[in-house]
Amino acid sequence: MDKFRLRDKTTMIAVVVYAGLIALLYYDGLTHMVRSWGSEDYSYCYLVPVVILCMIWEKRRAFKRLPARVSGWGFLLFVPALGLFWLGELGGEYLTLYLSAWLVVMALVWIHAGWRRIKVILFPLMMIPAMFPLPSFLHNRLSLKLKLISSQVGVEMMQMAGMSAYREGNVIDLGFTQLQVVDACNGLRYLFPIIILSLLLAWVFRAPFWKRLLLVLSSLPLVVLTNSFRIAATGLLYEPFGSKVAEGFFHDFSGWLIFMVTLAILLLEMWLLDKLPGSLPKISFAGSADRESALFSSASAVRGRKIALVAAAGLLLVTLSISRGVEFREKIPLAQALSHFPLTVGSWQGERLEMADKFIEALDLSDYFIIDYQNSSGWQINFYTAYYESQRKGESIHSPASCLIGSGWVFKGAGEKALEIPGYGGITVNRAFMLKSGMRQLSYYWFPQRGRNLTNAYQLKIYVFWDALTKQRTDGALVRLITPVGEFEKVEDADRRLQSFMSQALPLLDQYLPGRNVNF
Repeated sequence: MDKFRLRDKTTMIAVVVYAGLIALLYYDGLTHMVRSWGSEDYSYCYLVPVVILCMIWEKRRAFKRLPARVSGWGFLLFVPALGLFWLGELGGEYLTLYLSAWLVVMALVWIHAGWRRIKVILFPLMMIPAMFPLPSFLHNRLSLKLKLISSQVGVEMMQMAGMSAYREGNVIDLGFTQLQVVDACNGLRYLFPIIILSLLLAWVFRAPFWKRLLLVLSSLPLVVLTNSFRIAATGLLYEPFGSKVAEGFFHDFSGWLIFMVTLAILLLEMWLLDKLPGSLPKISFAGSADRESALFSSASAVRGRKIALVAAAGLLLVTLSISRGVEFREKIPLAQALSHFPLTVGSWQGERLEMADKFIEALDLSDYFIIDYQNSSGWQINFYTAYYESQRKGESIHSPASCLIGSGWVFKGAGEKALEIPGYGGITVNRAFMLKSGMRQLSYYWFPQRGRNLTNAYQLKIYVFWDALTKQRTDGALVRLITPVGEFEKVEDADRRLQSFMSQALPLLDQYLPGRNVNF
């Protein structure tokens, strides 16, 4: 009896110590995650912890029936999980912090309970990432992709029903009016809840793995199809019933209806899969419990738990102390304020534009300029540069990739392009050629980052992490140029126009942005 009391006391101490250290270490990330649940796109996340706890509670008897074995193998997950913490903390990305916290919890359960026990509650633990909001650049890209796919399929459904409908980006032209597939109709608000629902159905579905996997995978096209049907129905009912079918009660009701229809289809699919031949696979894990405790086999169970507690808590405490005690980011000021960037660049004359305060606040930038330049021939170039003295979690550069697509713009060519700018040198940029309602535009954008010119968000995160670690610098900028392409003008002519402007503007811009050497 004394041995069991001692084990319970050690367990309670471990839970309290770990909970306190994890709360302190991941406080910023966890509070940001909960705040993000207030968004309509992630409001379902409030229910996910409750569902996970219920699933673990349902397995509590099976969990207790197995002996607890201290497993040193859990440290093989614990150490990389702490590495992810530094990647998220210094790289300025909340999702990496969420994943780190999740893997730390998984590792601690593995260390103190053993593989046989963690296997019993593995499914609920694997559902924890369902409560993690996506980073902005992934959320925007996925949202945009779903809007475009749903718009395209919805238009095809309308045309099959005999209605004249045409699509430009996420704008649907019905002839008598235009419908814009906005964020509320992109399907993202149903995608993750439906996937979670399919996972719960797979959890209770007593069937072979391949049947449950098929059930989960089928939820993805189901969401797209039902959301496309919702858009098509809105278009078909718009003419007889007016705009009320696209707003208010009817809009919300249609969203609820597609959720219920998708659920009914998933239940029907479960019934059909159950009729197919197949039996549950039998997998033996005999002997694994003995192997996993090898690192602590020389110590008693209680001593092993104490060693594991001291080692894991010590690593968490060291990580917490370094993260709070060392400043990895210095705020690097501009050489000159961007508001002083000249309005005359060679033969180009510019007019400075101002951004609304709400956009400045949302972008979290330190300084910026937007200037419309025009030459003697009447050609225009919009030049935008935003600078960030220090990129932190939630305060990093927003890629224009998700902003340029959509709103009726159709991409005819997009990707990286290596340029050789006369008098400046080589530079790689993102190039995008877009069309909308007869208008054509060509855009270049890239990210000057501490002496490097980067072109995608993943590079940004990796180099922010590395430079914070090695240089204590996370400053960076976004540069974007846009020029209209004339009706009878070749795109190559617009390319030459932008590159000619860049040959005059970029040497000037380098006098404002910090490079590798910040001693101006």
